[in-house]
Amino acid sequence: MVHIFSPLTVRKRRIPMVAPVLLLAVSLTLGGCASVPPPDNLMNQAQAQLQSARDAGAPDYDPVDFGFAQDKFQQAQQAMANRKYDQAADLADESRAVAILAGTKAQLAAARAQIQSKTDANRRLRAQNAEAQAENDQHYQQQKAQLAAQMAAAQQPDNGQDDGNPAASSSAPAPATSSVLPQQAPMEQMPAPSSSVLGNPQPQQPGQGGFQTVPDAGQQNSGGQ
Repeated sequence: MVHIFSPLTVRKRRIPMVAPVLLLAVSLTLGGCASVPPPDNLMNQAQAQLQSARDAGAPDYDPVDFGFAQDKFQQAQQAMANRKYDQAADLADESRAVAILAGTKAQLAAARAQIQSKTDANRRLRAQNAEAQAENDQHYQQQKAQLAAQMAAAQQPDNGQDDGNPAASSSAPAPATSSVLPQQAPMEQMPAPSSSVLGNPQPQQPGQGGFQTVPDAGQQNSGGQ
């Protein structure tokens, strides 16, 4: 028995087999997209870390990392708008990590700036203290010099009276003795006794002592006469 196959009948049989395969592929694709939820949590976390880094001063202390995190977040938002949730999740997670890095660097830089500011303030305070101490020392030296000059000026008149004019005290005239003691009468010259008187002493009268008085010149003259 001979079977004759018509090409039209073969084509009719192939069409029903291809259609279910295409429908299955489309359904799997749509189902895969529908099975991945939007990464709303990751997007919120990335946005919060960006805000925290901005508050820490990342735009000033670490602008490179902060700008990179902002770019990744904008790309994640674009992927969310295109319903590319897998890509949006990856971009949001990367933006969150870089934002944390930028915030940490900003905090460290702010801490270093604060320490440097305190160090500079301490240095200025030490310089002011040193300047004040120098001024106090200078003022003390000036007062000391003035006190020494005053003491020297106070001692100079006494020295001038004692040592400067030694002839003044030695040349002062001594008080006159005539004004203190009474003036004595001039003594008369007594003539020497004659040899006869010395050779013939007068006899000692009773009741007189052992000493003999020598007659004066007036008595000798009267006796001789």
